[in-house]
Amino acid sequence: MYYENTGNSIIDVRNKALLALGFAGGFRRSELVGLNCEDIVEKPEGLIVTIRKSKTDQEGKGRLVGIPYGRGRICPVTLTLVWLANIKDQQGPLFRPVRKGGLVSDQRLSGEAVAKVVKQAVCTLGLHPANYSAHSLRAGFVTSAIQAGAPSQFVRKQTGHASEATMARYVRLGNLFTENAVSWMM
Repeated sequence: MYYENTGNSIIDVRNKALLALGFAGGFRRSELVGLNCEDIVEKPEGLIVTIRKSKTDQEGKGRLVGIPYGRGRICPVTLTLVWLANIKDQQGPLFRPVRKGGLVSDQRLSGEAVAKVVKQAVCTLGLHPANYSAHSLRAGFVTSAIQAGAPSQFVRKQTGHASEATMARYVRLGNLFTENAVSWMM
């Protein structure tokens, strides 16, 4: 597991939060890097994340996404709060570059940086990075949620997919093995 193979440097703390929150929210990388500290509200049940604007919400009406506390070893809420505690004024961009010496920048992390973090994480797991991108967090969430039996309307609510048809592309890929005739024979 990636989280067990990394350290506790400030960059590791940021990357763990970025990956866990990105996966749990089914967020696009633009949504992740667009988050501000003020968009994260802690509640007893977890976090409420405000997505102010996204690909399917160009008018900027926004949407709220609930991120519950994790039941397993990896908790996106805890990891995000630990990262947030490293930001001095708790204002401005949530995910930021970390300079040499562990100094957290006040700038926004780029979408390309999110892709690098994902690729580094899959390398740590011994997987080939060319097969993964920042979009893997979103696609992985949809696939995992559907395979776990989550109703598609709940998955769409979490991810903000505009249509069932768009999300269905992920579902088909997620069902390649669970809805496979060979499974009945072997």
